[in-house]
Amino acid sequence: MDPNERTRVWLGVAGLVVNESGEWLVVMKRYGGLDGKWSLPAGFVQPGETVDEACLRELEEETNVKPALQGFLGFRTGVLKYDISDNLAVFLLTAHSAQQQIIPQLDELYEACWMSPEKLREDKRTSLMILELLELDLMAKPLRLGELEKDNIFGYTAYKLYF
Repeated sequence: MDPNERTRVWLGVAGLVVNESGEWLVVMKRYGGLDGKWSLPAGFVQPGETVDEACLRELEEETNVKPALQGFLGFRTGVLKYDISDNLAVFLLTAHSAQQQIIPQLDELYEACWMSPEKLREDKRTSLMILELLELDLMAKPLRLGELEKDNIFGYTAYKLYF
């Protein structure tokens, strides 16, 4: 594959963080199609990261929250303008809101806060993906294999399976 074509395949991550009161950590983006909408903290996977590591990094960068990863929740995939493959791995996480101060990354976000599922359902600014997630019985797939096997024939330096 031509290296330029790889830039047309995006891999992003998003984290659904739930606190002890059942509220969700949401952010309001300042750019793109989600400008002015409540969405999940999200971003792109960087070279040398696994998707779960990228999710934790993005959550901390965007909100200052350092949650505990519960597992893999789901995968969103789409094609933008018949050209760009846009893929998003979504994880379920938990955090204690009283122990962590939210500090939004203001160059990318208008704000970040905890919101109840009821308020998110009622708010006209809630993104489609959050509205869909609100209708599901959320069940994360836990990490099943978090280390390399003895016959690491491909040279992995990190290897994780979520089933």
